[in-house]
Amino acid sequence: MILLKQVRVLDPVSQTDKIADVLLEESKIKAIETNLTDVSQNAKTINAEGMVLGPGLVDLYSHSGEPGHEERETIVSLTAAAVAGGFTRLNILPDTLPIIDNNTSAQGVLEQKKLWPDSSPQLNFWGALTQGLEGKQMTEISELANIVIGFADGYPVENLNLLLRLLEYVKPLGKPVALVPKNSQFSANGVVREGITSIGFGLPGTPTISEAAAIAVLLELTSATETPIHLMRVSTRRGVELIADAKARGVPVTASTTWMHLLLNAESVISYDPSLYLDPPLGLKSDMLALIQGVKTGVIDAIAIDHSPYTYEEKKVAFGETPPGAIGLELALPLLWNRFVATGEWSALELWYRLSVAPLLCLQQKPITCVAGKFAELVLFDPQKIWKVNHNNLKSLSTNTPWFDQEITGKVLRIWN
Repeated sequence: MILLKQVRVLDPVSQTDKIADVLLEESKIKAIETNLTDVSQNAKTINAEGMVLGPGLVDLYSHSGEPGHEERETIVSLTAAAVAGGFTRLNILPDTLPIIDNNTSAQGVLEQKKLWPDSSPQLNFWGALTQGLEGKQMTEISELANIVIGFADGYPVENLNLLLRLLEYVKPLGKPVALVPKNSQFSANGVVREGITSIGFGLPGTPTISEAAAIAVLLELTSATETPIHLMRVSTRRGVELIADAKARGVPVTASTTWMHLLLNAESVISYDPSLYLDPPLGLKSDMLALIQGVKTGVIDAIAIDHSPYTYEEKKVAFGETPPGAIGLELALPLLWNRFVATGEWSALELWYRLSVAPLLCLQQKPITCVAGKFAELVLFDPQKIWKVNHNNLKSLSTNTPWFDQEITGKVLRIWN
């Protein structure tokens, strides 16, 4: 039995933000009261003044090194990083080795569950839409449907005729479908959003139309099939505009952007830190501002982490030659909190909603709540605790982040799951 005294309780579902005592007993929220006095002496009391208690965070999509690239990240290190970041549920993309594109590979991964730590977050896998990396053929969707959380390749499905058939086929299965809006014919070898910044830095740029054209096509396919889709990694102002228009017309679409696209833009690449090379690339400042507004208004439903671990050797090469991606499970909450909540731009409930409730709604699942009588799937966060991002403090095996070796404010103290 644990008693949290005078903790700030957030529940985005009921839109509750209050200071209260919280009693946890046998994995349940026993009580939430302004001042609890009639409590067993056996209860462990924690002075939680200044701390935040909210529903567990949910990551829509990230990458695991295991199986196939355990030098980048193992399931043990991945789940430890998730716990350290406040995530009680993780949804892993199928680009493992082997790729999760058939019943055998999916079962092989899930059979390893008995080896996962008992304190692990709930770990689910997306099933691939297409077979292999070439994406020329549909996977065994009906067989995978009973095993995976939904379907997503994690990269664009370039064959539009195949994609049309996929959307028609998956519709009666009632599983979420997540698609990457990117037209590679336009994006070429770009490593930053095309504009004055890319020219000044001497780096190849990816034009906005690469994303905009893809979103337009995907929205038309969705309208034609009436199959709900989720658009991953939205990164441009034009993308936000197209999604807003589609939602206003009743198109069944949800969307997410990644946490780093809300904090950084192409101007940040002045350091040439390879951890700033993302896919999609960091956008213009106008893109970043549109994404921030899109999240606040709900045009962009959720914030994803897209945790992408790589080894030191893989990342310590020229900016454009490094594989795109950065880690983020342990960093997203404190950095987003300091940028948006501490400054008053967003309320604490707005941020928590986009990291906890909205991802589950995108997955067509019930949200987690922080109310008395419910199971305790919670995170305790200290927004004032200062810590240094280094090997000693990170749980992830990889360190590819532009915040490495820097002090940041805000630390998850523990989760209940």
